[in-house]
Amino acid sequence: MKALYNGRLSDVWEISKTNVQPVWVQQAFKQNYLQWNDNKLIISMSGINPSMKFNLKISLLSYPGYASYPVGYIGDFLDITNHRVVSKKQFHKHYQIIEEDPL
Repeated sequence: MKALYNGRLSDVWEISKTNVQPVWVQQAFKQNYLQWNDNKLIISMSGINPSMKFNLKISLLSYPGYASYPVGYIGDFLDITNHRVVSKKQFHKHYQIIEEDPL
């Protein structure tokens, strides 16, 4: 879908196993940049920034030297234009939907 963030047009996808996937999401799955782990979406695209909460949790819970990837949960939004994972609450607060993906 298309949405406005800070007055700029962004390509975003609501993370879900069942909704329509834009072409860029389909390509990312084919190239293994996006992978499901139960109900978590593991994002191995460079430049995608997880939330501050995720960074803090990883730094406290992970072992030094192990790679950690951004994770999106069902209902979160992946903003490929601004390289971010956004919670549903933050999305509805800061983004304005311009165009829904066609079914």
